[in-house]
Amino acid sequence: MKESEYRSYDDLPLFLNSATVAKVLGVSPSSGYELMHEPGFPVLRIGNRMVVPKEQFIQWVKEHTGGST
Repeated sequence: MKESEYRSYDDLPLFLNSATVAKVLGVSPSSGYELMHEPGFPVLRIGNRMVVPKEQFIQWVKEHTGGST
């Protein structure tokens, strides 16, 4: 597993792209991209672009890890 470049959710941009999602989770860029296509993942589509709102991403992580991070 790759180590995340981010140390705090405060360091994240307001909207995350697939590369940022991958970096935060410590997975490959292709895994981040695939995750963004999963049903239930909080993606906002703007034309052909897909981004993840920071707060919804944090909530998704909490729900899927059972943590209170």
